[in-house]
Amino acid sequence: MKFDEVVLGRRSIRGYKPDPVPVALIREVLEIAMRAPSSMNTQPWNFYVITGEPLDRIRAGNTQRMIAGVPQSREFRTGEAFGGVHRERQIGVAKQLFGAMGIERDDQDRRQDWVLRGFRQFDAPVCVIVTYDKVLSGSDDTAFDCGAVATALVNAAWSRGLGAVINSQGIMQSPVVREHACIAEDQVIMKSIALGWPDESFPANAVVSSRKSVDEAAVFVGFERGGFEGGGFEE
Repeated sequence: MKFDEVVLGRRSIRGYKPDPVPVALIREVLEIAMRAPSSMNTQPWNFYVITGEPLDRIRAGNTQRMIAGVPQSREFRTGEAFGGVHRERQIGVAKQLFGAMGIERDDQDRRQDWVLRGFRQFDAPVCVIVTYDKVLSGSDDTAFDCGAVATALVNAAWSRGLGAVINSQGIMQSPVVREHACIAEDQVIMKSIALGWPDESFPANAVVSSRKSVDEAAVFVGFERGGFEGGGFEE
């Protein structure tokens, strides 16, 4: 696919076929993803690629601990709960997903099941855990660079027919993840990416989330004689 087709066509995939993904294909996707830019070429990222029984153990431990009320223990800052327009966007995509799946507002059982799917990495056959070198924890550039490589990864996967969704639910219980993925102590667990062949019959996979316009997101300076051209950030 052409670059524009990949970027504009990609969707977050939350329903997968059980078919295995060849290791050679995953290696190819990672090789492409690691061409992502990083601050002063530090390349802080590392990947733990998990499938089979180790992934099943992570799913089970993650889910059981969350159901039992064990507080989440993600290793990156999550900040305060979203508010304002950011909360509106969060609610907006949730409505899209619940609508596609036919989950009614008062159907607590199915809503709970949807949440648990996230803790199970959406039942994808592969989970890629993105970590970074702990020695770089003091730099915001590190998290920025991991975001860049994660974006490159999901786009590279899509270009080869694979689906993916970047998520935090799958690493909510970091002790479980660290144990069963054999993550080294010198690594910080940053994000997880569910990966596999999209199940086209899964309704939520058809959801395309909205994006704010360029005019809402960008300020252009110096392009017109007056030094400013339209647009601006939201208040």
